[in-house]
Amino acid sequence: MSDQELSTIPARKGSAAHVKKGQLIRVINTHGEQVVDTWAFAAGDLNEFMSMEHSRAHILKIIPQVGDTMLTNKRRPVLTFVEDTAGAVHDTLMAACDRYRYELLGCAEYHDNCTDNLHEALHQLGLHAPETPSPLNLFMNVPVQQNGRLTFDPPVSSKGSSVTLRAEMDLVIAFSACPQDIIPVNGKNLKPTEAHFQILS
Repeated sequence: MSDQELSTIPARKGSAAHVKKGQLIRVINTHGEQVVDTWAFAAGDLNEFMSMEHSRAHILKIIPQVGDTMLTNKRRPVLTFVEDTAGAVHDTLMAACDRYRYELLGCAEYHDNCTDNLHEALHQLGLHAPETPSPLNLFMNVPVQQNGRLTFDPPVSSKGSSVTLRAEMDLVIAFSACPQDIIPVNGKNLKPTEAHFQILS
C-alpha cells in the first residue's frame, strides 16, 4: 500500500496492513456511526499486541485521549493518539464480537463478527494471530452509568470524522468494521457501513 492511499475497511469485514515506527494511521468514520475494532501487533512477534488492560493501567482512563499512548502486553508503547475529530468517545472495555455473542443475541445462523474478521484480515497478509486480543473499539460509545452499569449507545462521531494514531514500533494494524446490527452499536438504524484508513508518513 502506498503512502496516504485511502484503504477501505469493508462493511461487516476486516482489513490489515504493515506500519513502520513513526508512521501515522488515520482511521476515518466515513458515514459517521460505524464502530471500528482496532488491533496492533508487534511486527516481529504476533504474541505481543496492544493490550487494553495494560493500557488502562498506564493511562489511568477507560477512554484514551489525544496524547495518550497505548501499551502492549509487554508494557511497551505501541500506538499514540495524535488527533481526534470524532468526539473523543471510544471503548476499551468490550471484547470483540464473535459467533457466541450473536448466538446469545438470538442468531440461529452464522453472523459476521469482528473476531473472524481479524483473523481473516491477518490471513490475507499471510499471518496468524495466536489469540484474539480485546480490541480498541474506535468510535464505540459505552457509557458507565452512575450505578456502575454499562450501556451500548450510538456513536457520537460525525460523518467523515477521524482518529489519527502514531505507531511507536513496527507493527501490523488490523481493523474490523463491526457487523453488529442487533443493538445500536453502529447507530439507531442498525446498519453497519464501511470505514476507511490511511497510512501517512
